[in-house]
Amino acid sequence: MRFPGFTDKWKRIKVSELLDFYSTNSLSWDMLNYDGGEIKNLHYGLIHSGLPTLVDVSKDSFPFVNEASTPKKYTLCKEGDVAFADASEDTNEVGKVVEFLNTNGENIISGLHTIHGRDKSDMTVTGFKGYAFSSMPFHHQIRRIAQGTKIYSISTKTFDEVYIGVPTKDEQAKIARLLQLLDERIATQNKIIEDLKKLKSAIMAITFGKSNVTKNQWREVRLGNICERVTRRNSNNISNLILTIAAQYGLVSQIDFFNKSVASADLSNYYLLDKGDFAYNKSYSGEYTWGAVKRLDLYPQGVLSPLYICFRPMEGIIDSDFLVYLFESKCWYREVSEICVEGARNHGLLNVSVVDFFNMKLHLPDLSEQKRIAEMMNAISDKIEHSNRLYALYNNQKTYLLSNMFI
Repeated sequence: MRFPGFTDKWKRIKVSELLDFYSTNSLSWDMLNYDGGEIKNLHYGLIHSGLPTLVDVSKDSFPFVNEASTPKKYTLCKEGDVAFADASEDTNEVGKVVEFLNTNGENIISGLHTIHGRDKSDMTVTGFKGYAFSSMPFHHQIRRIAQGTKIYSISTKTFDEVYIGVPTKDEQAKIARLLQLLDERIATQNKIIEDLKKLKSAIMAITFGKSNVTKNQWREVRLGNICERVTRRNSNNISNLILTIAAQYGLVSQIDFFNKSVASADLSNYYLLDKGDFAYNKSYSGEYTWGAVKRLDLYPQGVLSPLYICFRPMEGIIDSDFLVYLFESKCWYREVSEICVEGARNHGLLNVSVVDFFNMKLHLPDLSEQKRIAEMMNAISDKIEHSNRLYALYNNQKTYLLSNMFI
């Protein structure tokens, strides 16, 4: 795949003949800070955790070297220099690269587990190397050579065995500009998604917050008065789709989520859930300190371990979508914290009994207001879902270009 008007043959260059390599430092995170200093430092963890391929040293966030930890000898990174991550647990990540932009007036050095390279041949334009070294043809070579069992690594000697294709500088510039624009659009799309998520969280916090509940005189109910427990067993093996609750994704296939089944071979004692049923996972982790309640949305039916508490909303009393957002808001956490047995967190599970869970107090507006709130939240959720799909499409487009624009 090429831009129209370019017909010159690409040169296949051994990377060690293209780049000179410079020593890097081994500064750990405790030798760095984000408060200030004279020299910035690129730690390999930053390459793995989301820095763009083309890093703007004047804008992107880098830690500073603590004054007492300044290396005696170092080489400052220049415009167009590249830095590779030389180690990773993932063969797709070893050799991941960034290229430095806007280094004028900025002192930055390449740090722990990085390989610092500079074009010694003047064959490339700024921006092209970062994408050429991110391309699929290049990474196929790296994956073949990377050494290790649990941790895969490369060294400067690796570059004696790998090649990249180099077109004319005009063609390089067009390729680099296209991919840079695409990266900028991906970053913008990610910001849109994060802002929408913040908006959704803020609206839920206000809607389900105590002040709004009191102001609008929402009535107090017990969960057992608006939902009925689901205890139907999978006795006839109606379904073999084993579900699990992933706090961020809801009720999902266990095999899809874990890439394996961790359930028992006999599923006849598992609860059989229909689409629209809810389940409470008493496991606590991260921000889900009192567990998570999720609705089955992705499949018509599925089975769930009896360790979960399952229920379905009563029609005409509670709007199902409203209930989804009520539980997503975590306004119910205070109630669970009060009914949970003191100190009872065994094997990662909260000691919440079925009786106490269904006696949990919630506050609801009338049904028409529930539907209005649900429609508002659904509109935001739909916007987030659409934005996520668009984000995935942009990333797929970038992957396609990195696979087909380079040799």
